[in-house]
Amino acid sequence: MPERRVREHPRYYALGPDGRTPVPRADLFSWAALLEDAEKRRVALTRLDRGVEVSTVFLGIDHRFWDDGPPLLFETMTFAGKNARRLHGRMRRYSTWEEAEAGHRRVVALARRYLRRFGARGTGAGA
Repeated sequence: MPERRVREHPRYYALGPDGRTPVPRADLFSWAALLEDAEKRRVALTRLDRGVEVSTVFLGIDHRFWDDGPPLLFETMTFAGKNARRLHGRMRRYSTWEEAEAGHRRVVALARRYLRRFGARGTGAGA
């Protein structure tokens, strides 16, 4: 198995003037100041039946800690609690705003299929 190595790259990012393009930040304090407004970092939020929510946000920190590849700066997360346990905590990460939008749509479609399939039960088989 190949040895994994820690990436050497910019760790902190902010959204550029267009509000969608990640820009590296060397200074931790300027990075933190740019992330104060959570709504500016939100790509999408979809609320579904039974309290299920799908949220996609700009993280501001590269989550590709190992190996090569573009920085992972956006994340889609599903929040469902006990209403749909198999959906709760599902997470996907992306490199660009456009990938994050497309990924959000895919996760919402998956969650809707799940809710239709399991209806009022909400936990699915084996959950």
